[in-house]
Amino acid sequence: MKIENTGNGAPQYAVDKADLVVEELVEGGLTRLAALYYSTLPTKVGHVRSLRTTDIGIAKPVGGKVVASGGAAKSARALDNAGVRTFGMSSPGFSRDGKAAPYNVIVNLKTLGESAKKNSIPGPYLTWTPQKDGEESASPTPEPSDSASAAPEPKKTKKASVRFSNSTATNWKFAGGHWTRKNGHSAPGQEFEADSLIVMFCQVGDAGYRDPAGNPVPETVIEGSGRAVVLHDGTATEATWNKPSLDDTISFETEDGKPLTIEPGKTWLEMVPKGAGRVDY
Repeated sequence: MKIENTGNGAPQYAVDKADLVVEELVEGGLTRLAALYYSTLPTKVGHVRSLRTTDIGIAKPVGGKVVASGGAAKSARALDNAGVRTFGMSSPGFSRDGKAAPYNVIVNLKTLGESAKKNSIPGPYLTWTPQKDGEESASPTPEPSDSASAAPEPKKTKKASVRFSNSTATNWKFAGGHWTRKNGHSAPGQEFEADSLIVMFCQVGDAGYRDPAGNPVPETVIEGSGRAVVLHDGTATEATWNKPSLDDTISFETEDGKPLTIEPGKTWLEMVPKGAGRVDY
């Protein structure tokens, strides 16, 4: 689901019911959410906005279908050519509330889901930490060896600020076992509680068209590798992310080259532009 992430589209409904959320850069230095729903299909999600070519790399790892209020013809063709199914205003479950357009689109995802053809999921979205029957999940601790130094200890932190542009930053606080946005736009009591918050620095290119206001539309390339910061359980670990193609699972490794798995649970991914973006924790 493509969800507006500015005050114009507030309040956001049912973001807290998503299993995984991606925050992506859009035109004007603003951001938009791509919320992935699997465990629960809420009856009121929104406010729904248009798709972007970036959504190909977001949806493909799990064969996701993109639900949006529309999109530029070039973006729609790109998703279609990539084999990503999209649902728009003519699909079941769409409606409008009393807000001004284009910030007034609501979707009953349960109704929409009943009309959507089921498909298999190619693989996991992230490299999760395996869980043993009857045991709590735990991140593996790399053993030091004579040939390699021990991995740096994660930094303890309870705050993080993720900057996408001069005008947009998302601030986070760790409390009660979860990372929660402090400047989000969710309806009261519906803020997403992330078990893991992951910041990925990605290349950003030009999508090849402009929005109605004349702003160039960016395309975040969720492919290749780059710096990552994994925040979990009140700690931050510097890492590298790897995703060989748009279809692949995202994997991570620590600064010393050891695999870094992600604890199963609700996850928020910040796709920050390399160079222009930053994270402070």
